[in-house]
Amino acid sequence: MTESEQFDRLRDALADRYALTRSVGEGGMALVFLARDLKHDRLVAIKVLRPELASSIGSDRFLREIRLAAQLQHPNILALYDSGEADGQLYYVMPFVEGESLRDRLNREKQLPIEEAVTLVREVADALHFAHERGVIHRDIKPENVLLLSGHALVADFGIARAVSEAGGEKLTQTGMAIGTPYYMSPEQGSGAEVDGRSDVYSLGCVLYELLIGAPPFDGPSTMAILARHSLEAVPSMRVVRRTVPDDLEAVVDEALEKSPADRFQSAREFSEALSAVDLSAVPRRPTARLTSARLAAKKRKQRRTVVWGAAGAAGLAVAAIGAVFVLGKLRGGGGSAGPGTFEGLDPRSIAVLYFESRGGGDSLQHVADGLTEALIGELSGVRGLKTVSRNGVRPYRDTDVTPDSIARALQAGTLVMGTLWQGGEELRLDVSMLNGTSGDEIAKTRLVSSRSDIFALQDTLAGEVSRFLRENLRQEVRLVQLRQGTRNRAAWELAQRATRASQDAESLLADEDTAAARRQYSVADSLLQAAAAEDTRWAAPVSHRAWVLFRQCRTSAANDKVLNDHCTRTSLELADAAVARDSMNADAREIRGTLRYWRVALNLELDRQRATRLRDAAEADLRASVEINPQQSTAWNILSHLLASKAELAEAKLAAQKAYESDPYLTGASQAVWRLFSYALDTPEPDPVAVNHWCEEGERRFPDDPRFAECRLMINALPGARPDVRAAWRMLDRYVALSPVPLREARQKRGQMILAMVLARAGLRDSARNVAERARAPLDLDPSRELVYLEALVLGINGDLDAAFDQLKEYVAAFPQQASNFDREVSWMTRELRSDPRWKQVSAIAQ
Repeated sequence: MTESEQFDRLRDALADRYALTRSVGEGGMALVFLARDLKHDRLVAIKVLRPELASSIGSDRFLREIRLAAQLQHPNILALYDSGEADGQLYYVMPFVEGESLRDRLNREKQLPIEEAVTLVREVADALHFAHERGVIHRDIKPENVLLLSGHALVADFGIARAVSEAGGEKLTQTGMAIGTPYYMSPEQGSGAEVDGRSDVYSLGCVLYELLIGAPPFDGPSTMAILARHSLEAVPSMRVVRRTVPDDLEAVVDEALEKSPADRFQSAREFSEALSAVDLSAVPRRPTARLTSARLAAKKRKQRRTVVWGAAGAAGLAVAAIGAVFVLGKLRGGGGSAGPGTFEGLDPRSIAVLYFESRGGGDSLQHVADGLTEALIGELSGVRGLKTVSRNGVRPYRDTDVTPDSIARALQAGTLVMGTLWQGGEELRLDVSMLNGTSGDEIAKTRLVSSRSDIFALQDTLAGEVSRFLRENLRQEVRLVQLRQGTRNRAAWELAQRATRASQDAESLLADEDTAAARRQYSVADSLLQAAAAEDTRWAAPVSHRAWVLFRQCRTSAANDKVLNDHCTRTSLELADAAVARDSMNADAREIRGTLRYWRVALNLELDRQRATRLRDAAEADLRASVEINPQQSTAWNILSHLLASKAELAEAKLAAQKAYESDPYLTGASQAVWRLFSYALDTPEPDPVAVNHWCEEGERRFPDDPRFAECRLMINALPGARPDVRAAWRMLDRYVALSPVPLREARQKRGQMILAMVLARAGLRDSARNVAERARAPLDLDPSRELVYLEALVLGINGDLDAAFDQLKEYVAAFPQQASNFDREVSWMTRELRSDPRWKQVSAIAQ
């Protein structure tokens, strides 16, 4: 529907109440029309939701929510006169303000006088505090939504974003519509998490930054890039652009823009009071170590918050692998007396579904029990407000004698779901219990009975019963997102479950370096998946799984064989294409196809540069589609992070790596995510020692047998300004090689030696560095990506041998030309000595 058509329909539908005259603007959610209120003889602005938005939400819920906004009566809040539905269009009516918005003012003046900017933002903060106390969060604070009337601020569209988001629910997410504007969205809003008033404080901090500087704090080429910068990058100093900004004012803005809500002002009123305490007449000074009054106040606020955490810790705070957890309230029958907001015990919203046991059906029943377990984990993973441990997290406790309370502590799970599946004749019986993870006490239990031929009914009933348990015992809504297995063919489903168990066994054998046995198990899985795909010719899952199985089986033999790798990826890609053809909205199918496409580029199997670029773009599109279909697709996030890093899009790559780790800290590739986060912290012009050491230590703690977290210690010793311990570096090299899998050990030894050569060069041992680097050279079959050639160039650059370094770079670019496009964006400390030489650009131009 065009804008004129929408105008005509609305004009006709409201003709008895409003006389619409013309369009006066548009925003992300609505079109705005000027009208006259016939009853009260006044000008009004009628905002009508865009058709694509209105079609995704429920009108009754929208109108109920918008009535809450209509109750907000405050001098700095633009009133809401009316709302309704007319000819299928949702609209709301507000006063027509004869004036301009902050956006109009910024477009005209670029920067506002400091005192006026602070005064206007304080008025907005007062309006926000008023609304927050009444449970209404704006969610879309930006200059466009702040109107100016007689020199005062009026906040418009108050509660509209809430009305749209609450009414639209998950439909908005499914349609890709986002509430908020990326330039002003808090990190938690950008990640899709629940928000409170502190999110509006962050947005208002962005607005104040723009009023003072003339641009928002973060910009970027795409929405994802901007959101990544909000989450990961430090706020640029305002005084670099505008030296007249007082130190104390910059400190207040910095606190409003803290990444974590806990570190920000805890209310809009607190933000306003901090602004009022700033001496705007103070002469700005050069940055020093002194504590200004604002910085001292910020420090005291953070100390008060720290005291709360410290006291909680002394009382027995349970800390999870990626953060603290909270107890909402007492679980019925579960012991303990923790009230809302206390820190006693484990968070009951953190749930671990342990693999169900099987009885009475022999091995033929265990895959059914596994399938029911994993389906339930998938269902609960989509529930907002719950944190469900992934199947990777609970799998190590399958078939073990570890007690439930020990498992709960290890997984930081306040609620455990356990079950036992029995079979008698054709009847299946599933006994399910829910336990309090803190005490080990049983909270609830039930028995479900079904025939084996009706396995899907049992699966659905199981999900429904567990959600009922959770609703009753957590006292919160638990809305299941139906993640269907994609087939109603029982034979196909059971074959696929048996294949899953076989491929998992193969992975375990591969980890134990028994490649022959692993290949046999992969063959079993492949045969089962072929049969499953034949049973249900529309189901994509067995075909996409088979693509992955064949690739993994082939790679056990391929190692560094370029010809075999080419065969592996081509064969597997054919299957991945077939899976996507069956179901283009299957997240696994899109992930495996994107992964295989990217592997062909990463392994330098596409020699034509343009074709390689197109293939990498296609891989990125697949991976992005996968995580859009299922935001919990942690392995897709992980590969996407690697791909984005290869394009030097580091801000987005960091965000993708964080998404991978947050969505599943136990994923098979969790160590890869941590490694990437370490690499992103390392690969900057001036690496932050705190961040670099944090991610290296996180990897050492969680993955002590992963050779990369021996390598990270080597890399840290090569940093500029480091005081290398050469003897310790040799020991680190030995550990790195010893931890590496046997098939990769020779290649890893060469890589480790090249990094050691960098350490030696940093220590000033030039001859030793040169000799070790020469010994680390490798033939093409051992170094197909020519990474060692590139690393040797870096060693020579640190060593001061620039002529030899550029000879190496020319060899690298000639062998791997698609990487040359990244030279212009290269900023790492490792290339510092080379980038300052004019030959750097000449080498890049070779492959242009």
